[in-house]
Amino acid sequence: MIVVVCPGQGSQTPGFLEPWLALPAFDAGLRQISSDVDLDLVTHGTVSDADTIRDTAIAQPLIVAAGILTLEALLTDGRRDRVAGIAGHSVGELTAAAGAGILKTADAVRFVRERGMAMQAAAALVPTGMSAVIGADETELLTRVAELGLEPANFNGSGQIVVAGALDALAELAAAPPHRARVIPLQVAGAFHTRYMQPAVERMTVVAGSLNPNDPTLRIWTNRDGSQVATGIRFLDLLVGQVSSPVRWDRCMEAFAAAGVTGIIEIAPAGALVGLAKRALKGVPTVAIRTPDDLPAAWAMIDQQS
Repeated sequence: MIVVVCPGQGSQTPGFLEPWLALPAFDAGLRQISSDVDLDLVTHGTVSDADTIRDTAIAQPLIVAAGILTLEALLTDGRRDRVAGIAGHSVGELTAAAGAGILKTADAVRFVRERGMAMQAAAALVPTGMSAVIGADETELLTRVAELGLEPANFNGSGQIVVAGALDALAELAAAPPHRARVIPLQVAGAFHTRYMQPAVERMTVVAGSLNPNDPTLRIWTNRDGSQVATGIRFLDLLVGQVSSPVRWDRCMEAFAAAGVTGIIEIAPAGALVGLAKRALKGVPTVAIRTPDDLPAAWAMIDQQS
C-alpha cells in the first residue's frame, strides 16, 4: 500500500524547480499556472532568493504548483491506479485535493492563491510567529503553552510540535522551555493554524462557495484528525477550517500505519515529510522526489505493487 504525501510551507528552497523545467510538460504546466494565478512561478522557482519565496502569498502557490505538476510526472502509465491514497501537510492538502480529483488544477491553484494572500493579510494584523518544540512531554508542553496564551499549530509526530502566537510569549517559552525540550523559532511571519487566522477563514469561506468539488477518486486523509474523507464537499469545508485549526500530521501517520502502509512517496519539494515518516513509521520504505532523477525510484516502488 503506497501513500503519496504532499509537503507544506517551509519545504521550498531557492532554485528547487530549476531541474524540473527540463521536462517540457512541467515547464508548460508551470507557465500555465503562473498565468492562472498572475504570479511568475517560473522565476520564483528558479532565481528568487529565500526571503522572496518565504513570503506566504508566493510560497503557497509555488509549493502547490510544484506538487501538482510532480504528481502528473509521477502517476503516469496507469500508476495512479496502483497508489492507495494521498494526503497533504497544511497547504499540501490543496495539492492532495487536486491529486484525489476533488478540485481541478485551475480551482486548486486559484484557491491556494487566495489562501496565501488571505493568510498573509491576517498575519499582518498582529505581530505573531511560530516555534518548533522538539523533545517535550506533550502534556507538559500544552499546559505551558496555554499558560502563555500560545496555541499548538502543528502536531508533526516524533516528538515535534509547532506552537504559535505572540512574539513575547514565544520568547518566554524559549527562555524557559519544558524539561529536556528545544525551542526553535521558525522564519514565518504569522501564527498560522491558530485563532489569529480567523479573518482568512472568513475570506476562504467565500472562495470555497464559488467552487464545485468532486468526490475523491483516490483515498484521502484530512489534517483535522487523520480520518479519511469520502466527499469533496466535506474535504473543501475542512480545507477552509484548517487555516485556523491545528495540523494533526501525527494522526495522519497513525492512520497510514493502521491502513497497512508499505511505502511513502513525498512529492516535490520533498524531504520534510519522509523525515518525519522515518521516525514515526520505522521500517516503512520512503522516496523523496526532489528532482526528476528521483522519479525512477518512485516508479519502481509503485510498480512493485502490481
